[in-house]
Amino acid sequence: MKLVKIGLILTALLTATSSFAAIDALEFKSAQQERDYHSLTQELRCPQCQNNNIADSNATIAVDMRAKVFDLLNEGKSKDEIVNYMVERYGNFVTYNPPLTPATILLWLLPLCFVVLGVFFIFRRKAKTTESAVENSAISSTHLSAEDEKRLQALLDKKD
Repeated sequence: MKLVKIGLILTALLTATSSFAAIDALEFKSAQQERDYHSLTQELRCPQCQNNNIADSNATIAVDMRAKVFDLLNEGKSKDEIVNYMVERYGNFVTYNPPLTPATILLWLLPLCFVVLGVFFIFRRKAKTTESAVENSAISSTHLSAEDEKRLQALLDKKD
């Protein structure tokens, strides 16, 4: 029984020390630098997680990016310089508001063009179907006898 208690205590101690390892202990030079750090880690997206910012991600690359943000802040870099560094290194994906480029314009306009073309072809097909129906009725009505045309007209008038 005594061994079980010792085992439980050791397990609790080992678990507690491993949970402290995930916390970043950073010493900032000023409160402004700390605010910039937290702001940047919220603004930058983790390339591996894709929908998490680097502050919330535990991926190795996010840990490295947080360390680099801290190092660049300690070097005296501004927030814009740090964001530009990360964009150069990881691409526009790391920002939640990528710049407007020809590629992003295409990504927004191509689906719209496909929708417009689809609507155009649907109406074009309906117009052709209507024209062929009118032509078919004109052709079929020319082959009717006078008596059949009167009956047809009577039926059509009754329908209205």
